[in-house]
Amino acid sequence: MDMQQFEGRKKAHIQLALDPANQAGGRGGLDTIHLVHEALPDLDLNEVQLQSQILKRFSKTPYFVAGITAGHALAPQINRTLAEACQERGWAMGVGSQRRDLEAFQAGLGTSSVEVDHWRLLRKDVPRLALFANIGISQLVTASLDDLKRLVDSVEAQALVIHANALQEAIQTEGTPQFKNSTAALKKVCSELGVPVVLKETGCGFSHATLRRLRDFGLAAIDVSGMGGTHWGRIEGARAHPESIFAITSRTFANWGELTVDAVRAARSELSSSTEIWASGGVRTGLDAAKLIALGAHQVGFAKPALEAALEGPEALRKWMEAREYELKVALFCTGTKTPQALREKEGVWTTAAV
Repeated sequence: MDMQQFEGRKKAHIQLALDPANQAGGRGGLDTIHLVHEALPDLDLNEVQLQSQILKRFSKTPYFVAGITAGHALAPQINRTLAEACQERGWAMGVGSQRRDLEAFQAGLGTSSVEVDHWRLLRKDVPRLALFANIGISQLVTASLDDLKRLVDSVEAQALVIHANALQEAIQTEGTPQFKNSTAALKKVCSELGVPVVLKETGCGFSHATLRRLRDFGLAAIDVSGMGGTHWGRIEGARAHPESIFAITSRTFANWGELTVDAVRAARSELSSSTEIWASGGVRTGLDAAKLIALGAHQVGFAKPALEAALEGPEALRKWMEAREYELKVALFCTGTKTPQALREKEGVWTTAAV
């Protein structure tokens, strides 16, 4: 791997993810969902609790920050800011790309990777944080089980999140769109890794047909990460030369993907009860989160807005997180439900809204 190119790409991803032009805003379907107001909730607001479970473990909230960044000079401070706030408020967190760590292991460099050292030092300061390791599915195909275990151990992760990003890899100038045998690799890691495995899209969602194929894989969770937020096809097109085949194709596929709302509903329909539904992709508020929970989500993830808040500093991030929590509490109260689970299980709590 060309390290200078890799670090430049990761830094560009952060900059481009903040650009509104690379957001599929308003396309996630959340505006089509209406939560039914309960004018006389038979409870007090202070009875409402956000307590949840993630991968069969207690969690103070049903929120997580999706894996955002790694592999460049800005990443350590961003990740530290996010990790410390997540531990304090009871959110879970995914780490950024561990591809460089994996390639170090594959090259026989053991734990000498700079990234491994970064995660190890961070982990000492956030021992109670629910933290998830991260690898792309095209890297999974060629990775050994031992190296994957090293990735998980390097951050003392509660789970391994595997990213499916076919569109991004196809448009990225340095992409690795080699997904052949990925199904077999995914089945193998689910059965043999020894820690929960989560499959995550990266902004293009999952269809009914794909989710049906995954039903019996033994996945602990699926993060649907539907269209509606950061669109990595647009980002990779923005990185490419404007007249390149990648940039041209990016413009053609600027609105490609399954809507977040549709992907959550499909997951509730197709997955077994043993697989948690995680919802991300264009989530901006606690009301958005409440809608997705009502549709069937167990956990709700934020990425771009969490990054924006983290870049403003720790205090801004904590205020942003507090607001998202309070918005969800108000949504629960005004639907007459005490917990996210009660909202998810309540009949008739949502309808399709006119847009």
